[in-house]
Amino acid sequence: MDAICLHLEAITRGEITRLLINVPPGSMKSLLCNVFWPAWEWGPQNRPDLRIIGTAHEEGLAIRDSRLMRELIRSEWYRNLWPIDIVADLDGKMEFGNGSYGFRLARAFKSMTGRRGDRVVLDDPIAASDANSEAILERSKIIFLETLPTRVNNEKSAIVVIMQRLNEKDTSGVILDMELPYVHLCIPMRFNPSRRCTTSIGWTDPREKEGELMFPERFSEDEVVVLEKTLGPYGAAGQLQQSPSPRGGGIIKEAWFQYWSNLPELDFKFITADTAQKTKEENDYSVFQCWGRSTSGAAILIDQARGKWEAPELLSIGRQFWMKHLNAKGTIRGMYVEDKISGTGLIQTLRREGIPVLPIYRQRDKLSRGMDSAPFIASGNVFLPKDAAFVFDFVSEASSFPTGAHDDQMDPMFDAIQMVQKMPSIRSNNVIPLPVVSRW
Repeated sequence: MDAICLHLEAITRGEITRLLINVPPGSMKSLLCNVFWPAWEWGPQNRPDLRIIGTAHEEGLAIRDSRLMRELIRSEWYRNLWPIDIVADLDGKMEFGNGSYGFRLARAFKSMTGRRGDRVVLDDPIAASDANSEAILERSKIIFLETLPTRVNNEKSAIVVIMQRLNEKDTSGVILDMELPYVHLCIPMRFNPSRRCTTSIGWTDPREKEGELMFPERFSEDEVVVLEKTLGPYGAAGQLQQSPSPRGGGIIKEAWFQYWSNLPELDFKFITADTAQKTKEENDYSVFQCWGRSTSGAAILIDQARGKWEAPELLSIGRQFWMKHLNAKGTIRGMYVEDKISGTGLIQTLRREGIPVLPIYRQRDKLSRGMDSAPFIASGNVFLPKDAAFVFDFVSEASSFPTGAHDDQMDPMFDAIQMVQKMPSIRSNNVIPLPVVSRW
């Protein structure tokens, strides 16, 4: 609470104009930022002219804090110290104003148009229940980048984002990934020395011991343990630790992967592919992976090509990747590509060239397929090439699934695991195209 107040006071002094606060739920962030701070600026700081916009993912939450501030301003205690009158014709639950032309406005995050403020406070732009919705995450990103910055009055106006972390692609993730000029105050429930927060105003997390609690008088060890169990590994990592990718992995643990230096004996090889819809920087990559099934039934990742390619280059890369592994040692059965968008064109063109490309129809969501594949990986049945340059990024992406910024390497791996488990073992030195992969 002291740390939050110090940073809000720095805004009042004009030292900073952009502030991102990541703290666990129950830290009084909404009251401090949306109720007490603007009332403190209007009264004790003699700035009743300030115009404040409070917004949240749900209009009701924004209205709640606006109502609480209005009750505080109208209380006998406040009026005896700072007699600010609320004007009669601007005294509602969504908006109220004073005689100095200052006002307090409540809006839903998705309805930010119409008014501008000296203080724009964005409190929890995304609900925890929507944390894994790609559509909602993308919509929130667009509103944050294209609408919110236009809601400030001038260059001295401030934007404050306060939230618990929910996903690597949430609003905090957008700020951090794009390196937007926000002062970042991050206070996890349990202290992690490797992530000690130090901000530009000179504040540093004072804790020393790993695992030391943020506020043991409020959140005791017993209470935090119950919270961690209730939220589960993803919820606890994001909402409590402000790190939406749990250390050590989520559904897929880094320690589960095995590694090979000498390629094991294989029953057969095949290629799986995932093609991106667009090549813009924020979109996923296109990926080609060559897999083999070992004679013991393990999935062996042999090679990978990954990049952001337009259609002509994607076709060229796919063709080259096929020829590379067709001419290498071992039986190759075919190339398997999801039949959608750019993948459809790839399938059609390579088929005309005589390459056995077969469509995959992924009808189940990626999280479900990840859950299906996790036990196979956990059993030590997935081997990666020990010295390949791409392995570090591959394992990092797998460890952060399903909340990572990218997951393009996961789909072809999930496809490969399904094929290794279900394909018949037919030894041959020729290419053997199989029927269309079952819908999953």
